[in-house]
Amino acid sequence: MSLLPTSDAPLERASQTPPPPNKAVRVSTVESFVVGALAAMTAVTVTNPMEVCKTRMQLQGELQRVAVKNAAASPRLYNNALDCFSKTLRSEGIRGVQRGLGAAFVYQVLLNGSRLGFYEPFRRAINRAAGKDVKEVWAFGALLAGASSGVVGAMLGNPFFLVKARIQAYSPHVKIGKASHNYNGWIDGLKMVWKEEGVRGFGRGISAGVLRTAMGSTVQLPAYNWMKTYLVKLDPSANPYNPFTALAGKPNSFFTYLVSSIFSGLCVCAVMQPADTALTRMYNQPVRIDERGRSVGVLYRSPFDCLWQTAKAEGIIRGWYKGTTAHLLRIAPHTVLTLVMNEAYLRWYIQFKSPR
Repeated sequence: MSLLPTSDAPLERASQTPPPPNKAVRVSTVESFVVGALAAMTAVTVTNPMEVCKTRMQLQGELQRVAVKNAAASPRLYNNALDCFSKTLRSEGIRGVQRGLGAAFVYQVLLNGSRLGFYEPFRRAINRAAGKDVKEVWAFGALLAGASSGVVGAMLGNPFFLVKARIQAYSPHVKIGKASHNYNGWIDGLKMVWKEEGVRGFGRGISAGVLRTAMGSTVQLPAYNWMKTYLVKLDPSANPYNPFTALAGKPNSFFTYLVSSIFSGLCVCAVMQPADTALTRMYNQPVRIDERGRSVGVLYRSPFDCLWQTAKAEGIIRGWYKGTTAHLLRIAPHTVLTLVMNEAYLRWYIQFKSPR
C-alpha cells in the first residue's frame, strides 16, 4: 500500500495541524567536556608561544640574589616577553616557540575540558546541597564549583603539564634555570620521567598545580559570568556615557563574550601568577633519589617553600611576578579564545543537534 496521499485534502489538513513544539536541547556532561576541550585546543594553538616565553622568563636567574652588586651571576637572557619571543624564534625557529604543543593539547583537553564541562554540574550539585535553586547564580557556590572543577582537571593533567614545562624550558643553545631536560617530544618525556623518577615523578609539583589551578579556576568562570551578567543588565538611561551600554540586553553578542573574557583573563592572571611561578620551578627543578629510593626535588619541598626561597633570593615582585607580561599575553587571549570559542562551539553544536 502506498504511503503517499492520493488527494489534496489530506495535505490541506496536515498543513493546518500545528507542528509539535521543539524540545529544549540538552547537552550532557560528556558533550560539554568535548566542546570545552575543543575550545581550549583552539586557544592553546594561538597562545603556546607566549607560554614558552613565560616559562623561560620564570626560570632565568633562578634563586640568584639580584640585590648583591658585583656578584658573579649568569647574564640575563631575556629583557622582556617580546625579546624572549624574538630570540627564541631567531635561534630555534617555529619549533622553538611552539615547544611542548603536543603535551599542551593533551593537558588542555583534560584541564579545560574538566573545568568547562564539570563547572555547571558541580555548581548545580552545590546549590542543591545548600538548598538553593539550581538556576540561581550563587556567588559562593560558583567559586567553589570553579575551584573544584579546576582541581579535577589539574590532577588529571599534571603529568602532561610537567613534561610540557620541561620541554618549553629546554634550549639547545643556553641553559635556562637550574636544570635542563631534553625530550624528543611529550611521549618520550613521559617515558623518561617514568624511567628516571618512577610513578612519583608524574605527581611532581601536583600540589603547586592544584594551588595554581584552583586559584585561577576560582575566578575564571565566575568573573566571566559576572561581567557578562553586568553587561546584559546595564540600563542605558542610567549612565549614557558608559561605553558598555551598547551591549545592554545582548547576551549573544560577540562583543559581550569578548569583553567578559578579557575581564576574566585579567582576574585570572592577577590571582595565579605567584603560584604559576612556583609551579614552573618545581616542575623544572633537578631531582635526586633519596635514601628510601624515592625521587625528590633538590631545590624545593613544596610550592610555599619555593615561594619563600624565591622571595629571599630575588624579592617578591622580581621573583614571584617574573614573566607576568608574558603570562598576561598568554592568558588574556587564551581565556578570550577559550570562552568565546566554547560559547560558539556550544551554540553550533546545539543548532546541529536541534530538530530541523
